[in-house]
Amino acid sequence: MCAAKAMGFRVGLHTGGAYPGRLARILPLVDWVGFDIKTSFADYARITGARGSGEGARASARMLAASGVAHEFRTTVHPRQHTPKGLERLAGELAAAGVRRYVLQEFRALGCADDALRTDVPPSFLTDAYCARIAPKFESFTLRRA
Repeated sequence: MCAAKAMGFRVGLHTGGAYPGRLARILPLVDWVGFDIKTSFADYARITGARGSGEGARASARMLAASGVAHEFRTTVHPRQHTPKGLERLAGELAAAGVRRYVLQEFRALGCADDALRTDVPPSFLTDAYCARIAPKFESFTLRRA
């Protein structure tokens, strides 16, 4: 990152925020961060399989939101892994942390290596009406359809 910056390049980072200490060290070097936020912080371990992973993600999210670095938080929504209420809870947590840009992405089976996630995917609940409840919490909100 330092070498790229020294050559005049801008630096972007994609992260899930698992290691807030590492993020703190490199945040001054980045110009933009794409943050993959999995679910509401209390429910993180269910998605990641790692106990306590929600606390690391929460600390990183708060740090990034407060840093002034341009960012995009995004959640890939699988209808069996997420619920409408759970995503609304997450949106509230992100907005309270100061997140300005949020994206919901519909799950795409193409390229997914997990057979259980790839097969028999229920229809998306990400309707325009549903997204209209989340959008006002953010300066910028986008729905990326599969």
